[in-house]
Amino acid sequence: MRDLADTYRTIAYAPSKDADIKRENANIDGESSMGAMLKYGSEGAKAFNLDEVLPDEFSKAHQDGWIHIHDLDFYTLTETCCQIDAGRLLARGFFTGHGFIRPPSSIRTAANLLCIIVQSDQNDQHGGQSIPMLDYALAPYVHRTYLKHWRREAEELLVYRCGRDAADARHKAEQISVLAEPRLGKSPELMAGMGFDGPTMREISQRAEERTRDDTFQAMEALVHNLNTMQSRAGSQVPFSSVNYGTDTSPEGRLVTEMLLKATDAGLGDGETPIFPVQIFKIKDGINYKPGDPNYDLFKLSIKVSAKRLYPNWESLDAPFNLQYYKEGNPDTEVATMGCRTRVIGNVFDPSREVTCGRGNLSFTTINLPRLAIEAKADLDKFFVDLDAMLDLCRRQLLHRLGIQMNRRVRNYPFLMGEGVWLDSEKIDWDEPVGDILKHGTLSIGFIGLAESLTALIGKHHGESVEARELGLRIVTHIRHWLDRRSREEKLNFTLLATPAEGLAGRFVRMDRERYGSISGVTDRDYYTNSYHVPVWYQMKAFEKINIEAPYHALCNAGHITYIELDGDTARNLEAMESLVRYMHDKNLGYFAISHPVDRDPVCGYVGVIGNVCPRCGRREGEAISEERLEEIRRKYKVRRGVQDGR
Repeated sequence: MRDLADTYRTIAYAPSKDADIKRENANIDGESSMGAMLKYGSEGAKAFNLDEVLPDEFSKAHQDGWIHIHDLDFYTLTETCCQIDAGRLLARGFFTGHGFIRPPSSIRTAANLLCIIVQSDQNDQHGGQSIPMLDYALAPYVHRTYLKHWRREAEELLVYRCGRDAADARHKAEQISVLAEPRLGKSPELMAGMGFDGPTMREISQRAEERTRDDTFQAMEALVHNLNTMQSRAGSQVPFSSVNYGTDTSPEGRLVTEMLLKATDAGLGDGETPIFPVQIFKIKDGINYKPGDPNYDLFKLSIKVSAKRLYPNWESLDAPFNLQYYKEGNPDTEVATMGCRTRVIGNVFDPSREVTCGRGNLSFTTINLPRLAIEAKADLDKFFVDLDAMLDLCRRQLLHRLGIQMNRRVRNYPFLMGEGVWLDSEKIDWDEPVGDILKHGTLSIGFIGLAESLTALIGKHHGESVEARELGLRIVTHIRHWLDRRSREEKLNFTLLATPAEGLAGRFVRMDRERYGSISGVTDRDYYTNSYHVPVWYQMKAFEKINIEAPYHALCNAGHITYIELDGDTARNLEAMESLVRYMHDKNLGYFAISHPVDRDPVCGYVGVIGNVCPRCGRREGEAISEERLEEIRRKYKVRRGVQDGR
């Protein structure tokens, strides 16, 4: 209890910058009252689970820093994340515990309800929530909106141009819409001869399309704003949300993608770059990758927006390890990614259900790879023997946790299971254990610090030598093959995760420095490098980094990512940005992102690389500008009125 009391003192008195415990989750403000209260409960639950729930060997391995059991506080409660079939929930309606929500009849309502779906499911899990095919899910409500506007425009034309009374005009407009079957993008000429001539049909369709485009933009703007402000779960968290899109080629689906990108480009209310949802544009040759592809313009727009706003990231459906699951015409076979990088598609438990929706990660545990390398003292045989032992310990720990999870009941997950979000959960009664349906999910083992491990073993990391690259691939291939064998033997989805480190990178290295001292290139920094990444401090060309990291994407089937860091204003060099995206796609990376500086002048609203002088208003940091100049900028750039710095 003394250790727990010390932890509580840290939560109560230490600033976040000095306390990893308050920075473990980037989505929680550890300084806020509710954030601190969450940490009190979280640390108490961890202590209970370590002392009372976990077998001693697992508890000791975690506390001694050999492994890290992620989300230890939720060990007895729930799972990590889920890919939500929002289209199905919207189509049939859903229950949140305080009344039934009927299906929406417009895109604006659908977008708002989608946020409620994400929020509700977040309350049943400790990880993130993803919408794997946003464009497909919302396209029907774009059509309903267009049809509503089309009928209204036809009705008004009948009243004001043809002199019909309102009731008759409404009835006639309804009749014509049934016969003409108007759709967004459908040629008005094909609808002529049903009460209106061609030019009139064209006028009605054009007006309806303009109103629909405006409504869809407003809907996507509301979605972005809501997912950055609405709170769920403890600790005043906004949902850790991700949305995948880009492959629906229908006019309605294309409009969803276009307007989400444009709403993202516009930023939040004061011009800020939105953090959520994490956006992933799915690239598919034949759909959006090449000139002539139906969604090629949206691919180009994704690059333009990401150059300004950092999102979207990209997922390549053409990478062989993704393409093997892809079935044309079935978007549920398109790989989708959580913003944190986790993914699910293969299914050893039920090979007939190799789909995305309704599945997710159950739990994951990370191995301290650098410690195994240090302990091996350059003896590779010992390293691999110890690695196998640690993998088996993690496997047994994951199965222990799965046993607890399977005994939870549907009522413990009122939305995730009660509303049939998880695959096959609709087959289980309210008071029954969830049992085997959880096996559609993944049990993942992750690793951290491959670069430091290689340095400990042979004196160089994989950015420095070919020998290190070969050994790095040998190590990670060994782990993946080990997990694949266990999957086949136990009919469970054991998968390999390129761990997103967050606070763990600091925890492991501090413990190892205390244990082994400062070792050059291994424990002499404040953090271990994420998973298989080349260290961020090591200078190398972007294309070389891509070449080195690309093979690991195929190996890390629980989740992976490659980041490329660029200097300068990428919005001024879209060709260079696109060349990198294409290179990563062509090198068979799965999930990838480009990071770059994003500055914002709070006075004039300029977003981009500012440097010493704002390119828009010409002011330096801390300087004021005249009211006349500010008003000129407001008119020219439609900048929202606000308080000028220094006045």
